[in-house]
Amino acid sequence: MLSACGHYDIKNLAKSDIDLVADEVIVETRSLVRDLTIKLYKRNPAELRKVPGQTIEGRLAILRENRRELLFAELQGRQGINAMDLAFDPVYQGDRVFALVAGLADMLRQSYGYKPEMFMVDQLNAEALATSARNIEVLVWKLKQSRRADGRPYLITHERGGVVDNLSFERLFGKLIALQDLLARVAADADDRLITTAVHTASTVFIPLPI
Repeated sequence: MLSACGHYDIKNLAKSDIDLVADEVIVETRSLVRDLTIKLYKRNPAELRKVPGQTIEGRLAILRENRRELLFAELQGRQGINAMDLAFDPVYQGDRVFALVAGLADMLRQSYGYKPEMFMVDQLNAEALATSARNIEVLVWKLKQSRRADGRPYLITHERGGVVDNLSFERLFGKLIALQDLLARVAADADDRLITTAVHTASTVFIPLPI
């Protein structure tokens, strides 16, 4: 990988080919979560207004913060899949978009061992990566099927007023799932092991990532 000056980045000497692939996946998934955040707020502007003075860029800046875990008081201290569940909680009064994307971003960070980039001393957890992919599939299902008492979806994505009018969400989630599954296979091959079939079981609930 070349630096801005055209020279090989010295830190890459401490990276294997798998580490470089993982780095690219991490960068791409963060970009996809950013795109998802923007799309969700544009389709659900009332969620952003629940926090006076908040902006989309403000939310994106919070998600970009370079810290190990994403933990926020407004999400009742919930992280990962527990934060995502808030987006579909009928009694939750907060910003459902933020609960979803902050939880998703934290779950992805957890699947990478909370590392912003990988080096040869690091080891990917294939089952955690595969489980994260299955959780994204569950998230897509919940966005389509979970409803308020009056029949409205908790968050508008691909469908508005009963009419499917936006397939960009399907494509975005599909990319996230494919990237996590790709990295899971790479990690499993590197360890010469199989990913347990348990994480492939169809589910309508989020699955905790194995440690």
